[in-house]
Amino acid sequence: MRKLLLTLALCLCAFSGARADEGMWLIQSLNKALEKNMKARGLKLSAREIYNEQAGGVSDAIISFGFYCTGSMISDEGLMITNHHCAFSDVAALSTPEHNYLEDGFWAMTRDREIPIPGKEVYFLRRVLDVTDEVAALKDSLAAAGLNHGSRRISAIMEKKYATASGLEAGLTSMWAGEKYYMSLYTVYTDVRLVGAPPVSVAAFGGDEDNWEWPQHKADFALYRVYTAPDGTNAAYAAENVPLHPRRHLKISTKGYKQGDYAMVIGYPGHTARYSSSAELEHVIHVEHPVSNRLRAAQMDIIRQGMESDPEIRRKYSDAYFSLSNVAELQEGEVSCVDRFDVIGRRRTWEAAYMQDYKPLLEDLDAEYAAIRDIERQKVYYRETLVRGLIVSRYFMRMGSAKNLAGARAQLRNALEATDPGVEKALLAFSVREFMTHIDPVFFRPIHREMQERFGSDYDAMAAWLWEGSCLAGFGEVPDDELVAAFQGDIKADRLYRYIRELNIVAMNEAEQHVADLPALRRSYVRARYSVLDGQGVPQYPDANSTMRLTYGRVRPLSPWDGVWCNWQSTAKGLREKYNPANHDFAYPDSFKAVLPPEDFPVNFLTDNDITGGNSGSPVLNARGELIGLAFDGNKESLASNFESVDGYNMCVCVDIRYVLWIIRHLGRLDYILQEIGQ
Repeated sequence: MRKLLLTLALCLCAFSGARADEGMWLIQSLNKALEKNMKARGLKLSAREIYNEQAGGVSDAIISFGFYCTGSMISDEGLMITNHHCAFSDVAALSTPEHNYLEDGFWAMTRDREIPIPGKEVYFLRRVLDVTDEVAALKDSLAAAGLNHGSRRISAIMEKKYATASGLEAGLTSMWAGEKYYMSLYTVYTDVRLVGAPPVSVAAFGGDEDNWEWPQHKADFALYRVYTAPDGTNAAYAAENVPLHPRRHLKISTKGYKQGDYAMVIGYPGHTARYSSSAELEHVIHVEHPVSNRLRAAQMDIIRQGMESDPEIRRKYSDAYFSLSNVAELQEGEVSCVDRFDVIGRRRTWEAAYMQDYKPLLEDLDAEYAAIRDIERQKVYYRETLVRGLIVSRYFMRMGSAKNLAGARAQLRNALEATDPGVEKALLAFSVREFMTHIDPVFFRPIHREMQERFGSDYDAMAAWLWEGSCLAGFGEVPDDELVAAFQGDIKADRLYRYIRELNIVAMNEAEQHVADLPALRRSYVRARYSVLDGQGVPQYPDANSTMRLTYGRVRPLSPWDGVWCNWQSTAKGLREKYNPANHDFAYPDSFKAVLPPEDFPVNFLTDNDITGGNSGSPVLNARGELIGLAFDGNKESLASNFESVDGYNMCVCVDIRYVLWIIRHLGRLDYILQEIGQ
């Protein structure tokens, strides 16, 4: 035992001295220095084998899933894998009381049973061009002619030009607030069909309690298939369409990995703000987030109570609750970690040391954020109570923009089918209380003033009055068909609609006493920070913006707190230890219980890859570019990473591809899929 402990201690000492390789590097900018670093970490490929516009590379197998998630091709027959939580909305939308695919899982036993997903798009990156000089020339020519030369105008002109010339989808992106511009060219496919998804209790085992935590034991994956017209071109869904034959698909490795092994993630990270000023960080973390975090926590509690009371309410609200909780926990973690690691203090120290030449800019930023603080806080209340305080709000907005009575009634029916009256009434009561007590009455519209005059501070009475004066009156008490038939189309006279819709947000914007142009200040700061770091010879990667990036690192353990050490891998033993049939988050179905892997079977693992939202579903690749897992989460200690990567704490939580294959084989019983991917 003493020998084992000594070995472990030596291993930890060796590993604690290794720093993470921070960076979300542009896939087309893998230069010699990066390649050398990657090879030093263990990479067996050349940079040109990863991204190569002429000969193709590993990146050709990676897709953007609508620019909110990442996926990868794993067969020559259009089979694509991503995270279950990326497929969550699709699976929830397909679920009915008779076929609850969210709770029971979905497995297409043959290709003709795959389910088309309307509106789904997958993007394959074909080429990236540096168009910085061309953008500058275009701006100058438009300005000289006295024409609009704003970013939207520039993007429209450039994207149209390159789309016409290439026949591909074109997207212009700005890096470092205009220091560089790149044009990305994509092939897009729109016939995408769901192939398989495990039950949510298996895919998201541990639920909210384990979200952003380690260890986890999730089977966070789903399978889709991409189809084309018979000639291989993009086409809308049609029975005669055929599976896509991608230029490249990933080879799956079941050989495993060990601590310290090279790991690489390629994907489409959505957003980071690592070039933010200390003033902006202070505003986001200590002005905006505390308000939205408190409101969302209360809304989640209301919805959770409804979900726990009735399986049908759980089905209806699962998607909304999932989206709400993921953002809420992320922002709560951002506040905690930014404070824990003193990110704001360190940024201010850096600014004081290296941005002496930009002191007026820093002073203007501080003054501007101080000037807008109160109104911006009220805007958060507006967004969280009116814009998204009720789930039914989205349907009311669509009713307001419907072209005719039939369209408005269709949206009302959707609202009734998608929501529960008890949950919506509780959300409304909470919304009214928070809105009426935190918004300055100067911004009230007639409906809000009438509420105040009628009921004073009786917020429950206000909420009841709004409900009874809406097209939802009687919801849950009379048949839905009667409510829909009774609606005559005048949604703008509906009290609840007016409460949600009529706040004078323009007046809020006009009330802000700006001392400077904040967007211009932000751009100036980003360029200044870039210039300073460039002058110091620091290799830089731009903030994430849904363009393809590569991050490299290693499989490694985590020490989240002093005296605490976590292994780099979880096993099926944890599935047994955490199982609790009385807790929905930890209760998987008997069908899965019957096919649990052996206790030592690998389930999830950790790497120190630098990821963020949008990387969900990204392939985790070994040194040979083979698929060993999928990125699906970060750890709670990493949640300052939107603003700053903190060495030793930023981890990527991954599902082991061997666990994915086990579930496909033993729970899904999709033998034809296993044969298709060579397993």
